[in-house]
Amino acid sequence: MTPTEHYDVVIIGTGSGNAIPSPAYDGLRIALIEEGRFGGTCLNVGCIPTKMYVLAADAARGAQRAARLGVDAEVTGVDWEAIRERVFAHRIDPIAAGGEAYRRGPETPNIDVYDGHAEFTGPRTLRTARGGEEVTVSGDQVIIAAGSRTNIPPVVADSGVRYRTNADVMRMPRLPEEMIILGAGYIAAEFAHVFSALGTRVHVINRSALMVRHCDESIARRFTELAGGRWTHHAETEITALAEDGDRIRAELSDGTTLVADELLVATGRRPNGDLMNLPAAGVGVHDDGRIIVDAHGRTTAEGVWALGDASSPHQLKHVANHEAAVVFHNVLATRAGAGADAPLRTLDHGPVPSAIFSDPQIGQVGMTEAEAREWAARTGASITVKVQDYGDVAYGWALEDEHGFLKLIADRRTGELLGAHVIGEQAATLVQQLVQLMAFGIDCRAAARDQYWIHPALPELIENALLGLEFDEPA
Repeated sequence: MTPTEHYDVVIIGTGSGNAIPSPAYDGLRIALIEEGRFGGTCLNVGCIPTKMYVLAADAARGAQRAARLGVDAEVTGVDWEAIRERVFAHRIDPIAAGGEAYRRGPETPNIDVYDGHAEFTGPRTLRTARGGEEVTVSGDQVIIAAGSRTNIPPVVADSGVRYRTNADVMRMPRLPEEMIILGAGYIAAEFAHVFSALGTRVHVINRSALMVRHCDESIARRFTELAGGRWTHHAETEITALAEDGDRIRAELSDGTTLVADELLVATGRRPNGDLMNLPAAGVGVHDDGRIIVDAHGRTTAEGVWALGDASSPHQLKHVANHEAAVVFHNVLATRAGAGADAPLRTLDHGPVPSAIFSDPQIGQVGMTEAEAREWAARTGASITVKVQDYGDVAYGWALEDEHGFLKLIADRRTGELLGAHVIGEQAATLVQQLVQLMAFGIDCRAAARDQYWIHPALPELIENALLGLEFDEPA
């Protein structure tokens, strides 16, 4: 007979789902279900390890470009095993193991850890496992933080050909000589930079004309233009057939090209994991794209069931998942207090949401693209102002001899409100954060330019000059 356990709260997933507030939850009996590594996508196969690989790639690219600065440097070799061991054996894996040991240890006696797949069998009831033994768990409240996985297109899934995703590409036993990357979004852009900088010949297969096409069009065009000199970009092209050719992979492309490579990396977007959990049995509804439906407070369509992160969010970003976790954990506790629908629940806040792409060059962005802002202005009767500021036109950018980076700002011509900011170039992910602050706190672009010091000759002068270049109906 299958053992049954009941809990105050059941949490599925240990990415942002493991951000259990304490001591607020210390008095509750909690089940924590994780079939993979503790820490979720971000820690194990996403944000953190990828940026550690990007650091190695940036170092290699810097040496390759050093001659223009009068420095005689070159990359004489890449020790893939040493890079991999630094990332995983010395950093990531011990953190993941330590996180699991902590949750299983005496420090959190109110938490039981389950290591099986979680699948609903009824309202707030799931089938999972612990130590290989099947267990049924139920809860007064259930939080779904099950994340997402790589979307595998049929041409790959039906071919039977071996392939990599972000889940295993960084743990490969050796650095490939040649790699095909299917996809052209942020994951593809980052890995194309990593492998090309470390010496792999990279082919990016992109069914659209532009890479990173979710970005502002001018950013996507500049990135695509530069990418052509760093890896082979097959634009407006699809893979029509795949086959294994000995220990290599053969790809036939729609443009008539045949590629043969050591590895195929699939980076064609991600899909929520809710479809793996038998959500209908729990009464949990989903959107057409597979995301779990939640209201403004994180509640699903099933009573007592909540969702956060990639499983439900329109933004597949760790910082958004962390925000949603804080909101949901608060609201679960508030609901348990007995006030029901009238409890002081917090609201999910999805704007302005920044994002970054750690490729070469780097991209940082927040708010509306220029096309979105023009559509908004046409719909509302507003008027916008746009300024593009080149890196090379400010002191530090000039010192960098930067010929390609720029910042684009988009603002309301009448109110001075910043509507969008898009950066491509060195430190883009850091620079954009200052513009997030303007948007989040409603700071007028005119006041931001005028009422603070800007360090000379630091890169934030790029922002200052762009703000000063915006044209408004009248001074602040």
